[in-house]
Amino acid sequence: MSELSNDAYERVEDARIALETLGMDAERSNERSALVLLALLRLTPAESWAEAANPMLGTRAIMDFIRDEYGKDYAPNTRETVRRFTLHQFVEARLVVQNPDEPQRPVNSPKWNYQVTAEALDVLRAYGTDAWQSATDRYLADLPGLKARYAAAREMDRIPLTLPDGSIFTLSPGGQNVLLKAMVEDFCPRFTPGGQVLYIGDAGDKWALFERETLSSLNVEVDEHGKMPDLVIYLPDRNWLVLLEAASSHGPVDSKRQAELAGLFAQSTAGLVYVSCFPNRAEFRKYVDKIAWESEVWCADHPTHMIHYNGERFLGPYE
Repeated sequence: MSELSNDAYERVEDARIALETLGMDAERSNERSALVLLALLRLTPAESWAEAANPMLGTRAIMDFIRDEYGKDYAPNTRETVRRFTLHQFVEARLVVQNPDEPQRPVNSPKWNYQVTAEALDVLRAYGTDAWQSATDRYLADLPGLKARYAAAREMDRIPLTLPDGSIFTLSPGGQNVLLKAMVEDFCPRFTPGGQVLYIGDAGDKWALFERETLSSLNVEVDEHGKMPDLVIYLPDRNWLVLLEAASSHGPVDSKRQAELAGLFAQSTAGLVYVSCFPNRAEFRKYVDKIAWESEVWCADHPTHMIHYNGERFLGPYE
């Protein structure tokens, strides 16, 4: 990996200092994070901080800018590191917002983007001037209120869904939750009438709804490190546990995932039914040869139909 030029090095050092001043820890004020901030600001080594901007950028565009303007050509697998260990924390600190143009965008969308907040942009444009210290002092004093305001806006974007018992539940915006809403409201009334929702894995909260006692009564003791299905429905009249995967952001129930779920629910006294759920048939076609036998497929764009990979039977568990 190439070394930074003198001008680039000085600009990155300035960005590191700015991040430290704004309260970022060592990981979020290292060279990588400083470069990510500069990319989000579209700030080249030759431009002044007053010229900083805040376009909406995806991870690929961020890394392309770093390569083109700063000569750092990170490997493609670094993209996940940038997301998990820099951008995620920038979002938590309210330095950056995700998808301001469409908060409910699916997490696997190629349009997923990040944008420096207007408040942070105003402060960063003052870097290197006499106004920098007073601007950061005001920003940090206001930050709790800013966080609360953004949290309130995000709360308004939450996805409401109606559970089979008629109660209302909300999911965080984005990720697979748009599909998860369809699974609860469209799949369940048609194919699991009378079913009890025992688990919902929110994109923002893995254990959003978790009926531990009911699962325990079925001899299911969940390992909290295990990868749960996105939705678990219990049918008491048939003694079935229906395990549904939302395949909009993760893969479907293939043979590997089926084995994982069988292991996770190995002691269950209820029969296990596996269902892969897709937002539409176009997405399903990408995985048509990956679906595990003895499982089901449901597409939200054709909610009254199900595709059976079940051979000798339709919906139901195998012994």
